[in-house]
Amino acid sequence: MPIAFLSGDLFANHVGAQAFAHGCNCAGSMGAGIAKGFRQRYPAMYEEYRRRCKAQPRQFNLGDAWLWQAEGLPWVFNLGTQEKYWHARASYEAIEAALRSMSRQANDANLASITMPRIGAGLGGLSWKKVREIIGRVFGDWRGTLYVYEEFVPAEVEQP
Repeated sequence: MPIAFLSGDLFANHVGAQAFAHGCNCAGSMGAGIAKGFRQRYPAMYEEYRRRCKAQPRQFNLGDAWLWQAEGLPWVFNLGTQEKYWHARASYEAIEAALRSMSRQANDANLASITMPRIGAGLGGLSWKKVREIIGRVFGDWRGTLYVYEEFVPAEVEQP
């Protein structure tokens, strides 16, 4: 089963995923939504993300999938899904390009499991139905398993 849709807390990692993935803006801000949780849990990753976004020329762009490898923690794919933050929408084209890059990198790294939230559909403002179709197109025949958390349920209230 290449894609499993779940409810729960991504960070609890009950599925034992080797890597997490989340959508990011390309402006260097992880101040809201699940990105804020990544910033808090991976401060060194956040600093490198900011550096890449602020570099001239910029080193993190729409459609990029940048893999952060952490010792003893799940790795993190940062997906360039929207140019700016707050009122800027994500882009279907950027999501598809970033997911395709993530798939290639996951294969190269021999990853068998990735977990991610509903990218682009929360603060990104896109239709979850359309994003879900893109995910299915890109990962439908992936050799690993992609776990997508469609609904957040805090770990302390999750049912076994």
